[in-house]
Amino acid sequence: MGSSAAWFLSANPDFDGSILVVEKDPTYEFTSTAHTNSCIRQQFSTETNVRISQFGAEFIKNFRKFMGDDPEVPNIPIQSYGYMYLADNQPFVEILKENQKLQSNLGAGTKILSPAEISEAYPFYNLDGIVAGSHNLLDEGYFDGNTLFDWWKRKARQNGAEYVTNEVVEINRIADQVESVVLKSGKTISAGKIVNSSGPRGSRTAQMAGLEIPVEPRKRFTFIFDAEQPLDRDLPLTIDPSGVHVRTDGQYYLAGCPPNEDPAVDFDDFEMDHSIWEEKVWPAIANRIPAFEAIKLVNSWAGHYAFNTLDQNAIIGPHSEVQNFIFMNGFSGHGFQQSPAMGRAISELVTYDEFRTLDLSPLGYDRIANNQPFLERAVI
Repeated sequence: MGSSAAWFLSANPDFDGSILVVEKDPTYEFTSTAHTNSCIRQQFSTETNVRISQFGAEFIKNFRKFMGDDPEVPNIPIQSYGYMYLADNQPFVEILKENQKLQSNLGAGTKILSPAEISEAYPFYNLDGIVAGSHNLLDEGYFDGNTLFDWWKRKARQNGAEYVTNEVVEINRIADQVESVVLKSGKTISAGKIVNSSGPRGSRTAQMAGLEIPVEPRKRFTFIFDAEQPLDRDLPLTIDPSGVHVRTDGQYYLAGCPPNEDPAVDFDDFEMDHSIWEEKVWPAIANRIPAFEAIKLVNSWAGHYAFNTLDQNAIIGPHSEVQNFIFMNGFSGHGFQQSPAMGRAISELVTYDEFRTLDLSPLGYDRIANNQPFLERAVI
């Protein structure tokens, strides 16, 4: 998020300020970015989120063009095998149908499929108990997020943005303005505007300015496995009724899930719970895809969602009273796919004090202050 904002700002010809990115750990070892699954989807339940991801898809597919047609910048394809939401009850089917109408009206290719239609396209599923599915093959699937991130950093630096390895330990605020930040090294940096893009630590950063947001670290688990009998076609990112999701990942497969109990965790807690694989993930995917009864786990890790406990949606924009403190927080697992639109939005807010391309005001801070959730029903 910070590098997206830095690049979009640095590339904005109307921005005449300076940009400083304060990074605690330039290896990014324990960031959400380093633990991402780099997925993108149009299957959301609100127009705002659908349009955010549609711009994300446009940006990814035209990455070199956005980067100034630099021939050194690689093209980044989207592996569009889509998401497959599987429903085992009629109330969920009705939600999927309602979401599909919205998505279709916005240009997404989402289709509601019967079990027979699912089986015809993907005969490897066990569809016992499944009554319908929702699937989209247009700009929905997997992309190379690491390349995106790397080039944002490179180009932001080329455009004059400065990255410093340090940590903000104090924010100086006078009345309704933040004036400076104090770094762990002891240096004080004046700030015209501050963008809080500190991921799961976003609430801690806000508290330094005397502000509060309902964002906390929630642990999520990812497993990479090899199959003795690989499927004969790409596996869509399949969201099973059990809460487990699984998809093709190059020559391997990737599965993930939340824990059964989902409390906030410590910012530095990345301990892996291997029982989740044995007791939850493997049984679920072997049931849904019988070919996955014979598989071998090759890697696993725990990462953090920056989880917005109010409504699992982003908080983007200035504080209602402290106008030069700008939130870029609470993405609840949607961060990488939403980062192009969010970086562009921050560039507009910092430069023009308004959104100019995509109105993200429904995701603003006012709803937090008023305790009015902007609900997104399609959260994984």
